[in-house]
Amino acid sequence: MPRAALVPLLGFLSVLPLTGPAEIVRLEVRETISFAGGREFGAAGAYERISGRLWFAVDPAVPANARVHDLRLAPRSADGRVEGWTDFCLLKPVNPGKGNGRLLYDVANRGNKLALWTFNSGERSNDPRSEAHAGNGFLMRGGWSLLWTGWNGEVQEDGNHRLLAGLPPAGQGITGPAHLEISTTERVFSRAFSWSPWGVSKAFPAADLDTGRARLTLRPDRYSAAVELSPGDWAFARWEDGRAVPDATHVHIREGFRPGWLYDLVYTASQPRVNGLGLAALRDAVAFFRHADQDTRGTANPMRGTLRQAVLFGISQSARLGHHFFYEGFNTDEAGRQVFEGALLHVAGAGRGAFNHRFRMTTDYGTQHEGRLSGSELFPLAPMPVMDPVTGQNGDTLERARAAGHVPKLIFTQTSTEYWSRAASLLHTDPQGTRDLELPPEVRVYLVAGAQHLGGGEADRGNCQQPRNTLDDRGPVLRALLVALEGWVGDQKAPPPSRYPRLADGTLVTREAVVSGFPKIPGLNLPVHHYEPARLDFGPRFDAEGIAEHVPPAVGMPYRTLLPAIDADGNETCGILLPEVAVPLGTYTGWNLRAPEVGAEMMLSPLDGMFLPFARTAAERAGDSRRSIQERHPTRADYLDRITRAALARQGEGFLLAEDVVAILQRAASRNFW
Repeated sequence: MPRAALVPLLGFLSVLPLTGPAEIVRLEVRETISFAGGREFGAAGAYERISGRLWFAVDPAVPANARVHDLRLAPRSADGRVEGWTDFCLLKPVNPGKGNGRLLYDVANRGNKLALWTFNSGERSNDPRSEAHAGNGFLMRGGWSLLWTGWNGEVQEDGNHRLLAGLPPAGQGITGPAHLEISTTERVFSRAFSWSPWGVSKAFPAADLDTGRARLTLRPDRYSAAVELSPGDWAFARWEDGRAVPDATHVHIREGFRPGWLYDLVYTASQPRVNGLGLAALRDAVAFFRHADQDTRGTANPMRGTLRQAVLFGISQSARLGHHFFYEGFNTDEAGRQVFEGALLHVAGAGRGAFNHRFRMTTDYGTQHEGRLSGSELFPLAPMPVMDPVTGQNGDTLERARAAGHVPKLIFTQTSTEYWSRAASLLHTDPQGTRDLELPPEVRVYLVAGAQHLGGGEADRGNCQQPRNTLDDRGPVLRALLVALEGWVGDQKAPPPSRYPRLADGTLVTREAVVSGFPKIPGLNLPVHHYEPARLDFGPRFDAEGIAEHVPPAVGMPYRTLLPAIDADGNETCGILLPEVAVPLGTYTGWNLRAPEVGAEMMLSPLDGMFLPFARTAAERAGDSRRSIQERHPTRADYLDRITRAALARQGEGFLLAEDVVAILQRAASRNFW
């Protein structure tokens, strides 16, 4: 939200009456509609969608807000609180008494809603209304109420109904050093400071457009030395209609960006937001819907008296936000109550993020090639006490939640991609990768073997060298594990034991071991790198105050990360082996190499895997060391028998529901290689 618009809004909010730990001081309902055309979802009946805006007020003097960095610098209302707003969207049974008494909070990913797309296999939309958006109705059939709010102050409206949050500025006239990495997959002449395929984030503008007071370097990768561009070869500008237009949030390069190269900009930034207030707003929104009768104006809470528990769900950035939320101690609200009893964090790797720091972008994260200076993998990395022998630091990502007595039941689900590109092994090994850690009883970790970051898609190459992964894992596995999590938080029924690779049993190995054991497949290049995040030093104030003094950070010794072991086909041997991986028709991986045309061709594509099908017959193998389909499965009946037994085994173990077993077997029956 522009600062000019924020100032009168803050003045308006300052006249609202505030009493006690109200947190959410105003609920504004802008629309109430029947969801999915009034469709009945089993015992839960019909659902309605309520959407609008929440205004919150946070007291800097309350201990629950002590970790909101820069909060004391923000503008105050007459009673000393810091105010802002967030969009919200609520899906609930028309008759709340028919629900399951639980709230599923879907952490918006760059303003996007992902829960219906994931659990219901619905048409992806940020404006869910129709039966297509409801999909198979899984969440509704289970009686869940579903909440989204904005938390990310850098999300901008772009016509896609993204959830926004109005976070106040951290004081007036504050400037400071900032670092951004820019990389493109095509030759362009300018790029926004924080561009991504999911939208352009609201970056911190340059305080001065004089390139002589900034520094821009380029390099082909992080393993190569940087070259500095002279101030005359670039500008703070956007390329528009064949000319450079001055712009404090864009970089223009006269020769154009080289695809795949890494450009590091260090500049003086201005207009910082109180980023961490987004986490407090998330906390307070959930607390309001769980506990409040009404707002301070008398508007009734539509969920009053109907919610017993709340579960947080996030994918990728949103899952990292969830982990960081617990790290910062936000699972205790201003009244001392627990916010979430459980959390399902999908494909977070071992990461958190710069969600509570000055002049840092929440969109940034590290991968093998890009974002390695983002700081998304900062110690502590594991949800139990660990010591880093290199730095001597001790830490536990759940330390603050433990101190408050509010540790949630926590499920981490990872795909193979998180081990290759997101350092997932650091969630359950020591920082040197020399020993397995013992998970605490309130934590489960599951690897979905052979899957890629966002689930299966089309078998095209995209920006990769090989066809991308088609394994349909996200919906089936997460549906089963949400049911398990509901039983864990509700009835104390333990979910399935963790399944992830371990050093102790030889299923967690080095990259060299994976590459040396990979099958011979004509035309396939093998990886020479995987993500091993460096120990980054942003300075002594970074964790305590959210302020980086080393910009860019000082780079220290990398953590040692390890990978899941594979069999002779290149398929992983541990974790949740979905039927298609247990009885394969090809090789599924969580890694893929970048295509030459997008640059950095021997680096990993950030979040993509591969599917490399087996030959149909022995005669068609043509140098492929993997046995053909007909060599493995002499008849179609033999294949269907084996995959049926694998599907039923996963169901019995708690990793698939009956409805997904049926869908998997229907797909299997449609294949005919005989």
